[in-house]
Amino acid sequence: MPEAPKILSDSADCIDDIVVENNNKVLKFIEDVTADADEVQRRVLSEILSRSANVEYLQRYGLNGCTDRETFKKVIPIVTYEDLKPDIERIANGDTSPILCSQPISEFLTSSGTSAGERKLMPTIEEELGRRSLLYSLLMPVMSQFLPGLDKGKGMYFLFVKSEAKTPGGLVARPVLTSYYKSSHFKNRPNDPYTNYTSPKETILCLDSYQSMYSQLLCGLFQNEDVVRVGAVFASGFIRAIQFLEKHWSLLCKDIRTGTIDSKITDPSVREAVMKILKPNPKLADFVEAECSKGSWKGIITRLWPETKYIDVIVTGTMSQYIPALDYYSNALPLVCTMYASSECYFGINLNPLCNPSEVSYTLIPNMAYFEFLPVTRKDELTGSISEPTALNDKEKQQLVDLVDVKLGQDYELVVTTYAGLYRYHVGDILRVSGFKNKAPQFNFICRKNVVLSIDSDKTDEVELQNAVKNAANQLLQYEASLVEYTGYADTSAIPGRYVLFWELSVKDSTLIAPAVFEDCCFTVEESLNSVYRQGRVCDKSIGPLEIRVVENGTFDMLMDFALSQGSSINQYKTPRCVKYAPIIELLNSRVISSYFSPKCPRWTAGHKQWCTQN
Repeated sequence: MPEAPKILSDSADCIDDIVVENNNKVLKFIEDVTADADEVQRRVLSEILSRSANVEYLQRYGLNGCTDRETFKKVIPIVTYEDLKPDIERIANGDTSPILCSQPISEFLTSSGTSAGERKLMPTIEEELGRRSLLYSLLMPVMSQFLPGLDKGKGMYFLFVKSEAKTPGGLVARPVLTSYYKSSHFKNRPNDPYTNYTSPKETILCLDSYQSMYSQLLCGLFQNEDVVRVGAVFASGFIRAIQFLEKHWSLLCKDIRTGTIDSKITDPSVREAVMKILKPNPKLADFVEAECSKGSWKGIITRLWPETKYIDVIVTGTMSQYIPALDYYSNALPLVCTMYASSECYFGINLNPLCNPSEVSYTLIPNMAYFEFLPVTRKDELTGSISEPTALNDKEKQQLVDLVDVKLGQDYELVVTTYAGLYRYHVGDILRVSGFKNKAPQFNFICRKNVVLSIDSDKTDEVELQNAVKNAANQLLQYEASLVEYTGYADTSAIPGRYVLFWELSVKDSTLIAPAVFEDCCFTVEESLNSVYRQGRVCDKSIGPLEIRVVENGTFDMLMDFALSQGSSINQYKTPRCVKYAPIIELLNSRVISSYFSPKCPRWTAGHKQWCTQN
């Protein structure tokens, strides 16, 4: 198997030469593993299965030490988290026998609390940190092919950790990024110009989100001329940082002017780390104050950090709704999605990072895990709904597609087998093959599976909902209003049930918008949804008129704060597009200032279904 590239050494005499040499090694590594993708995948599976030959899970299904693909696919089932939950709970409760993995489970990685609404515990092992570090080490050499000189400046990244929990058996449970930032791979990383950040590690590792954000912004502003790239994990997190700056720039300027730190920053390690950077700089304070006090914040990123070349954030999937705001704040700097990862596994990287956000595709790196793909189809072009076999027979299990055998343009659900004890596991992501790098496929991220609104037989996924909301919200632009955030839920408290959408708006003068405008927005959403939904409204009468509830400004900040208080990670937090948890619905309802209903049924024709006679 091709060897991973080495990270830069502290003893490098000439950093420039070492950077070039390391970049070339990384690019060759990517060429090698993608050119020999099938053989790498075969070896990965064989290595995983030979290591785990004696684990209880594989013995349970009679693998009997076999390491070939054919036997593995024949006897090992494709599973979801619910299938593994009893075994995971045994490990969490202290069972140290080799249940899923021959190596000791070092900790649990908690999945995002807002992905399909369930926080999951993903087992991991110590060596997985090395694989994550490997994927990170590939990003900047790829990026430097497109934007040279990135090694000459610093990155201003807003990175955060959350508090940890312990299972009854004593294992730590925490988000994958918290695990990585607290590891020696991050804290004691070698001298590398590509990981030269404006934020001291103490500010990143601070558990208090206010102190962490404040101190990271303070350090980023103080080093503004050194910054060549900015970012966060998700686009929403970066927007939150800019909004934090809007609220607190005067305090930050005071600290820059005097070379002191605001008294609200009480963490001793944070104060000590920041004071090693901060010195009185009245000229810089005047500059920041002048820019932030202007009436418009258009282009504020390039105004305050003039050498910035791009914004590194995830803007695929539902994060795409933040693109207009990012363009506004940055004067349309390139928006770069560098990598594709989850709590279960780190998957791949974007080899064309300056592409349009709508065209982002990820090349899966074949040595990260063993990948299979379950074909999914659209029921028809009108609905766009995803369908797949609800139960797989033995023949269908063998027909799951290997990495090198996927077809261009086809949609698949990703299934992984990892070194840490997941075997043929449904990740829940729907991907579309967009091209190939040598023998390795490249994928567009389409959506998370099962994030839906449903009343009856209708099923609305997050992509459909986002498109429908976008179509409706466009009607507000002529009134100098825009949609800030939204979520929804299926209200079945009355019969028939209905979709309820909560909208937070940015509006110049709400009195200029007549109720009929919002009613038309309701109708536009319904018109934009799939035919199964519209049939339920028009023919079956199984779905009531869609409702939009306008909420007070700041509601979705409160929603995020609530989620963080319940254990969500600020790094992984995404506004849920479907909410079911009663306290969240109560919070949203408590902030409603007006509500509107669709005034009429959307249009519907029978299509492929049996004709229905309307009275």
